[in-house]
Amino acid sequence: MNYNSMIKEKETVMNHEGAKAYAMTPEMELYTAVVTCALSDKFYESKDGRMERIASLIRQVDPEFVAKLAVYTRTQMNLRSIPMFLIVELAKIHNGDSLVKRTIEKTVLRADEIMELLMCYQLRNAEGKSIKKLGKLSRQVQEGLKSAFNRFDEYQFAKYDRSNLEVKLKDALFLVHPKASSPEQQAIFDKIVSGELQTPYTWETQLSELGQKHFATKEEKAEAVKVLWEELIDSGRLGYMALLRNLRNILQANVSPAHIERVASHICDPAKVTKSKQLPFRFLAAYKELMDVTSVHTSSVLSALEKAVRESVNNLEGFEADTSVLVAADVSGSMFTTISPKSSVMNYDIGILLSMLLKSKCSSVISGMFGDSWKVLNLPQENILANTIEMKRREGEVGYSTNGYKVIDYLVDNNIRMDKVMIFTDMQMWDSTYREKHIQKSWAKYRQMYPEAKLYLFDLQGYGQAPVRLVGDEVTLIAGWSDKVFDVLNAVENGAEVLDQIKNIEI
Repeated sequence: MNYNSMIKEKETVMNHEGAKAYAMTPEMELYTAVVTCALSDKFYESKDGRMERIASLIRQVDPEFVAKLAVYTRTQMNLRSIPMFLIVELAKIHNGDSLVKRTIEKTVLRADEIMELLMCYQLRNAEGKSIKKLGKLSRQVQEGLKSAFNRFDEYQFAKYDRSNLEVKLKDALFLVHPKASSPEQQAIFDKIVSGELQTPYTWETQLSELGQKHFATKEEKAEAVKVLWEELIDSGRLGYMALLRNLRNILQANVSPAHIERVASHICDPAKVTKSKQLPFRFLAAYKELMDVTSVHTSSVLSALEKAVRESVNNLEGFEADTSVLVAADVSGSMFTTISPKSSVMNYDIGILLSMLLKSKCSSVISGMFGDSWKVLNLPQENILANTIEMKRREGEVGYSTNGYKVIDYLVDNNIRMDKVMIFTDMQMWDSTYREKHIQKSWAKYRQMYPEAKLYLFDLQGYGQAPVRLVGDEVTLIAGWSDKVFDVLNAVENGAEVLDQIKNIEI
């Protein structure tokens, strides 16, 4: 994803802070906005504003690219809501062939995504009407969902047949009108209509049943909760994500040391970490939830989380031990929003976490954070999550502006040679001193000193504009915050481009 490939013209535009930026091509801007839209963006744009910008960009690019982008974000980046949005908007502008149907078949991977797609369709097409009054679906959307209905079994449907969803499973069945592929599948459809799907054995249903029971004393209830959590752990039906979400509950239930050991071993098992495809911030969220839990086992679980997140970066390529890297995390005011309404993880947590992931991979690393000023923080390599917490605790030491140029000036002033300079930011860099200081100027000076150095800007928010003019191949923008951004970086290092990866997807 070389900057030269993103610049449509050399006209100067402005970012949200009024600093110099350069326009991207519609395809690159769409990609940037899409892969970062899972972050809550309350500081500069409303959620609706982000969605409308994406919808506008969709109309500017080839429909087949939109389809492939939907598949890429769902299957490669493990995002869920934005692929559904892309499909709904694609259906508005494209018809005449089976492109939308084929995209749905490759994108709807869980039973509840049928309802999620319909909820998105309702939001974008119903003008306030309920799904029951929506009328006919787009034919290709309907055909794609018909195919999806025949891919799931009774357990999968029952697991996601939730009463709190705006679009119920029964509503979806009546709206889509799927034709059963077999008598067995028809029997499942009949159970959906009658409300007789067998209740699945999940940790949610088991805890719900326990919550309905009456206990004579608090001690009796606590013992029942302890026994249930031990049974759930022994059952092997607690998925990886469920374990991460419930570590606090498990510790507070006072399960046996043997069960704690089993949980910890599961969390840091290399094969299970790889298979889980968890984003790095999930480990951080779990870690933060345990910080104030009083238990003799808390430390061992925290250690397991550290091992798990370290395991998640073992496959990062292009960062050999002798690679010298500077990693800088933006802790400015615009980064002080949560990544979602229900999360305690802040946008600047992600920047710090990603910088710590890189720090753990290389032996020659300078790490720090910037706001009004730039500050180097020397922290041990092995503690990714603990380092993230420590850096967050100290964010006030650098102020809350976004003077990214000071990171580069530090290297220039101290004549420090780095192979790679990596800045994690929301890209709203400017000069709070009003002396027309820009990262572009600082980088040009540094490149004169060390022509082989490369600058990587990790765009955590995807506002759609790059803050610097790009020269040659020494500056690269990486859009997004999941561990997939490193796959993209590796592709850049090998001369490929992320857009080519997307375009090579078969629909």
